[in-house]
Amino acid sequence: MAPKSSLANPFRSLDFRLLWTAALVSNLGGLIQGVGAGWMMATISESADMVALVQSATTLPIMIFSLAAGALADNLDRRRVMLTAQILMMVVSVALAAFAFMNVMTPWLLLAFTFLIGCGTALHNPSWQASMGDIVPRADIPAAVTLNSMAFNLMRSVGPALGGVVVAAAGAAFAFAINAVSYLPIILALARWKHRRLPTGLPREAFGHAISAGLRYVAMSPNLIKVICRAFVFGLGAVAILALLPLVARDLIGGGAMTYGLLLGSFGVGAIGGALINTRVRESFSNETIAKGAFLGFAFSAVLLALSRQTWLSCLSLLPAGACWVLALSMFNVSVQLSTPRWVVGRALSIYQTATFGGMALGSWLWGIAAEMETPTAALIGSGVALMVGAAIGLRFALPEFATVDLDPLGQFKEPALRLDLKARSGPIMIMVDYEIAQEDVPAFLAAMAERRRIRIRDGARQWALLRDLENPNIWSETYHVPTWVEYVRHNMRRTKADAEITDRLRNLHRGKEPPRVHRMIERQTVPIHDDMPIKEYPEVH
Repeated sequence: MAPKSSLANPFRSLDFRLLWTAALVSNLGGLIQGVGAGWMMATISESADMVALVQSATTLPIMIFSLAAGALADNLDRRRVMLTAQILMMVVSVALAAFAFMNVMTPWLLLAFTFLIGCGTALHNPSWQASMGDIVPRADIPAAVTLNSMAFNLMRSVGPALGGVVVAAAGAAFAFAINAVSYLPIILALARWKHRRLPTGLPREAFGHAISAGLRYVAMSPNLIKVICRAFVFGLGAVAILALLPLVARDLIGGGAMTYGLLLGSFGVGAIGGALINTRVRESFSNETIAKGAFLGFAFSAVLLALSRQTWLSCLSLLPAGACWVLALSMFNVSVQLSTPRWVVGRALSIYQTATFGGMALGSWLWGIAAEMETPTAALIGSGVALMVGAAIGLRFALPEFATVDLDPLGQFKEPALRLDLKARSGPIMIMVDYEIAQEDVPAFLAAMAERRRIRIRDGARQWALLRDLENPNIWSETYHVPTWVEYVRHNMRRTKADAEITDRLRNLHRGKEPPRVHRMIERQTVPIHDDMPIKEYPEVH
């Protein structure tokens, strides 16, 4: 079950209130732009898959660039990253509006502009979501995530309908211009926010190493893998409704831009309802139960939408879809945030987004092809079947509950005084930890070491091995490598309070008179002629 947190709690923070309000305006502009882009593509192209590609052009950059954006979110000032992203999207939106007003827009040019706006979203999202832990206390993160989802879906309930009115009355170009202006409030709010990064005393991680560290952390975290895989499957199936909604409005119902706006607005109303009941649902049901309900509820909506030929019935069928969308995605997001320490949360969220939006991009393309080759009805029914399969996966791979372990830094590591004059980049470094273990304690020791291995590799260790002395079988040695001395320090500073349990178990199993002996050694692959690493001389104390 989720930790209890009132939806009102995050509003105690002035920064959250201002940023959340600015996000409302920005979301409104983005949704109006989305209606304009979707309807413009439906009018300048007769191809069903080109209409669906508008959704792919929005989500594909998030799949491609989120991991890099997550590395930036964890290593740079998140406020500056978000400012850069918002300014980029505003500039692209101005250019999109200008081309539309000049009546020179082509299908591929529209996709290119949409793709660039998606790039800005990809850059912004990991920093924005990771910043929730910088703005509100950990206990209020679920409420903050839900409120962010509500902010988007509150605008989704009115934005698409307003977008339909704008497009019908003034054209898609005017919708693009409104979106360009809507970036100003959030740019001003971010410029005002005084984000303070906690000093680490370590140099910034290299970009490539930061990405690999994020991938390694997630790969060695089984609970995160389950959440991310289910999010991919949900995105793959659920995106069919959003990708094919212009075709539903045009071909199945026989409506225009206003009808499309009403359908999107109905989805948004359902999403707001999902956000309002989100806290109670999380407190009453397990994460797996919520996931199964969201998968099956969305499948029901997709099938009903496929069979409907009436505007009112189609709008009604979209209400549970919107609610299930919020319940599932907010639960996935909170699970990732609460299962990840702050040093890597941006990267973990970016990998989650890569999977989710990758599923959406792939799904938009697949369901668009299905609608082109068959009919939108067949494509929507197919997506409903895929979502049922996604629910069934939970029978074998159930989602974990929200993490309740303490992921704050342990803060007990003190860099040892070295006799050799090492530089931060000196290495490779090999670490060896010696234990004395009684024979009857070996099973418990091996079980603890299996968990220790996962934690070591997760936090950056390489070539981990467990050795046993052939002549004295009670002596065991844990060994691993790190590339440089600074990476060894970083590896130890990543240890969390939750990890201390394994260390305590191993120390309790150790039978030696002294604590486990730690050897820190620098490797030499070749033998230098002269000693290139002199010993430090310390002044004598009298």
